[in-house]
Amino acid sequence: MKIYTKTGDDGTTGLFGAGRVSKDDSRIEAYGTVDELNAVLGLCASNAKDDAMKFLLQSIQEQLFVLGADLATPTDSKTTYNVPRVTNAHVEFIEKNIDSFEAPLPKLEKFILPGGSELASCFHLARTVARRAERMLVTLSAKEDIGEFDIPYINRLSDLFFVLARAANQQAGVKDVEWMGAKATS
Repeated sequence: MKIYTKTGDDGTTGLFGAGRVSKDDSRIEAYGTVDELNAVLGLCASNAKDDAMKFLLQSIQEQLFVLGADLATPTDSKTTYNVPRVTNAHVEFIEKNIDSFEAPLPKLEKFILPGGSELASCFHLARTVARRAERMLVTLSAKEDIGEFDIPYINRLSDLFFVLARAANQQAGVKDVEWMGAKATS
């Protein structure tokens, strides 16, 4: 099987069970950014030393494939395939991990700047890509129906990456870089 098909040479791509659209369509932008986020997580995982964190990242990468499939398949698609969809269980999985990784961290007294250790910086990059994906999902949802849990999932995911950045700094013995401007409100 060849990796190139030439079917996208006209600037279009296929949706699963729903025809072809322009490669700059909101749906393509959304799942393309989810794919970018998945690649950033590969970078994070390659820098992680903690086995629990590596396992978590691989699980999230699997879930991001589910989100990508969900977004690539419009809810009114005529496909006969059983396309996986993001569920509330995915959101709860992320929330459970936020709580688990946040528990041993010192209370956040100030806003922190992205940075610290190399792994923490990777997680901050993942956080910002997740936030961009979230904005794109919101844009898409204003035009078309998307999965009920797609936006809550990506929203929680960016929160998890913030917590993982702090956890990575703690594991590396590096202090979070505090912003000297204002106190955190939450």
